Amino acid sequence: MVLELRIIVHSVVIGLSLGASNNTCSIKGLLAALCFHQMFEGVGLGGCILQAEYKFLKKAIMVFFFSVTTPFGIALGLALSSTYKENSPRSLITVGLLNASSAGLLIYMALVDLLAADFMGPKLQGSIKLQIKSYMVVLLGAGGMSLMAKWA
Repeated sequence: MVLELRIIVHSVVIGLSLGASNNTCSIKGLLAALCFHQMFEGVGLGGCILQAEYKFLKKAIMVFFFSVTTPFGIALGLALSSTYKENSPRSLITVGLLNASSAGLLIYMALVDLLAADFMGPKLQGSIKLQIKSYMVVLLGAGGMSLMAKWA
């Protein structure tokens, strides 16, 4: 449930950032990044929901909220975009702080809620070869995300 709440907050903030942007170049990059990481957030969250063995109604509610929070954030950003100037110092600081907190929240969720259980499990702890492979794959994934952020 805590993971779901964090992802919902992250989704609203990233949707707000996309909806409030008026620059076509930044919208294309944000949309590409949004589609890419929302897919992997959904896969990670879906796996956690299945492992938690909730009842069907609770699962359906969690899936519903994950599905509607990003569009809600985009709509909120579109509504707010007419009330401020995108290149003013105040709006740049606000958007920067929201994006930074959103990214930090996502990194925390990935490391603490998703990867920690796998990395501290008995299967991985029993094999140094598997640990090295796992760390390399995590670093490759982080590098790929950094490359995509540079491109976007």
